[in-house]
Order: sequence, then C-alpha cells, then structure tokens
Amino acid sequence: MSTARSMMYGLTLLVLTLFPIPRNAAAETVCIQCHTAQTGRGLKPVKPWQESIHAENGISCHHCHGGDAADAANAMDPARGFLGAPKETAIPDFCGRCHIGIKSDYLKSAHGHALGKGGPTCVTCHGSHGIKKAALELINEKTCTQCHSFERARVIRTAMEQTEHSLTTLTKRLDAFKAKGVDTDALEKRLFAERNRYHTLFHEVNTAKVKAESGLIAGELDKLKTALDKIDEKFKKRKMAGAAAVGAALLAAVLFHLLRKTYS
Repeated sequence: MSTARSMMYGLTLLVLTLFPIPRNAAAETVCIQCHTAQTGRGLKPVKPWQESIHAENGISCHHCHGGDAADAANAMDPARGFLGAPKETAIPDFCGRCHIGIKSDYLKSAHGHALGKGGPTCVTCHGSHGIKKAALELINEKTCTQCHSFERARVIRTAMEQTEHSLTTLTKRLDAFKAKGVDTDALEKRLFAERNRYHTLFHEVNTAKVKAESGLIAGELDKLKTALDKIDEKFKKRKMAGAAAVGAALLAAVLFHLLRKTYS
C-alpha cells in the first residue's frame, strides 16, 4: 500500500471513529460520513442532498457517482466503479441512466437542442445535489430567468396548472372509492397514463404544443370525472334506498304498535 493511500486509510479510520455512522441510517454511507467531517467544498453537497428527493427515496452518492460506499479506503477508486462528476455535456447521459424517458424528452426539447451551447442541463433546474422533484414549482421566475425571460414559461405553467389540479382531485376521489371497497383498478390505470402524459410536458418548451396537449389531457380527465360521478350517484341511490328501507321499517313498527293497542 502506497504512503498516500496509507495516510488516506488512517485518516478515514480516524474520521469513522470520531463520527460513527448511525445504525439504521441506510442512506448514510462512508461517502456521507467523510464529507460530513470535511469543511468547505467537501462539506457543501451534504445538506442539500439530505434535503433532496433523492435522499427521501434512498438514493445516495454511489448510486450516481459509483464507487464503493462500504469501503472508505477505496470508495473513490475507479476500479470500484467510481465515476466522479460528469462534464456539462455528459450530464443528461449521467442522469439518464435512471431517468431514461425523461432524458429522451429533454433531448427532444429546445433545452436539449441547446446542450453544450449555453443551454440548461438537468442540474440547472433540478439542482446537482439538492435534487428537486419535477413539479410546477420548478417553473418559476428565479429558475427560468437564469437563461431567458419568464414570459413563455409562465404561459406553459398556466396551461399545466389546471391539469395538475384535476389530477390531484381525481387521485383523492379514487383513493376514497378504493377505501370503500370499489374496484378502481381500470380507472387508476387510465389516470396513471394521463399523469405520465402530463409529466412529459415538463420538458416541453413549445407553448403551443403544451397548450394543445393540456387540452387533450383535460378531455380524458373529464371522462374519468364522469365515470367517478356515476359511482358517486350509485352510492347516493344506495344511501337513499337504505334510508327509505329504515323509514318503512320504523313506520311499520309504529303501525303494528298502534294496531295492537287498538285491539288489546
């Protein structure tokens, strides 16, 4: 073992002793432990990652950067698969190893066509370590004006807001029916398909196309709403029939009681 590697190994052991990895902290690998013990540039990625959608879903450093997350001495050894940080033009391929469909949508868009020519990459909008979930909140003036004016982005966001609201509302209604024992499988699949269709718009920057596609999705969501309204109507009829049956039973009981009193 070289002197440099021996020193690195000794330093790592010291760090592990001073800052032990908490039990049951599955996402806290030797990468996180070492970086947490550093200052400046080395420490910088830790907190953003801890607050990211990646950390929330158990995605840690080695899932993106490779390396051996269980062996501090060899964690950054290329022989253990360590990739390091990608160059700007390689970022879509780097993220696209997991986000295959999203990479395809991005490369087809005006954003993707500007790759390597000053255009945005995945990290421009989603962050590099504090990865943010794809949501309407990402289409905001602060983020978009890093590259261009917000006007077109505002039109896109407005077109997508109604779809987002409808998807959220229909999801809650389906969950409620499911909790009552209704077979919602077919409707859930239809909603899932429309949600995926909606998500592809997040990387589309053609305002006319976003507006047109949002209109088509709205049409399909209206059909789903109609289907849910029919289920609602059935429940109301059952409730009314049940109430009527209880009322009739009570009336019959009262009449029977009066008849008994009359002839007793």
